[in-house]
Amino acid sequence: MQIGVVSDTHGHSDFAQAAAYMLETFSVEQVLHCGDIGSTGVVQVFSKWPTHYVFGNTDDARDVLRDEIMACGGTCHETFGDFRIDNCRIGMTHGDDAALLMRMIRSHDFDLICSGHTHQMLVRQEGPTLVLNPGALYRARRHTIAIVDLKTMEHEIVEV
Repeated sequence: MQIGVVSDTHGHSDFAQAAAYMLETFSVEQVLHCGDIGSTGVVQVFSKWPTHYVFGNTDDARDVLRDEIMACGGTCHETFGDFRIDNCRIGMTHGDDAALLMRMIRSHDFDLICSGHTHQMLVRQEGPTLVLNPGALYRARRHTIAIVDLKTMEHEIVEV
């Protein structure tokens, strides 16, 4: 199964829509949004897929966002997600809590850890765990997302 990983839309539905078009070309089956969602319009853009969300440090209207995520059929994990897709254990956080992110990585409990916050893409292998930051869809020199094949853990950072 291929998933798409996005982060840091900061309420910019137009950038989210550009990412959604790209995700469609890769035929992803689910999407992970790593925080700083910023608006209900962004949630609506990703409602085409089962989408997992965590809140970021700029997501102030959390009650409104949570309600929209649920109304659109998504899953809101608050600030930390620990879930499985296709037998792959995924950890997800925004990344603004560096200590939490490091504990997740050092635990070696996850097959994939996704975060955002830095607006810079990062992919590295830490023992059994693929650690991935897809970059950002707003306030970044290049707007990027990630595609991950959960069966092979092959991954690609894609410019939107």
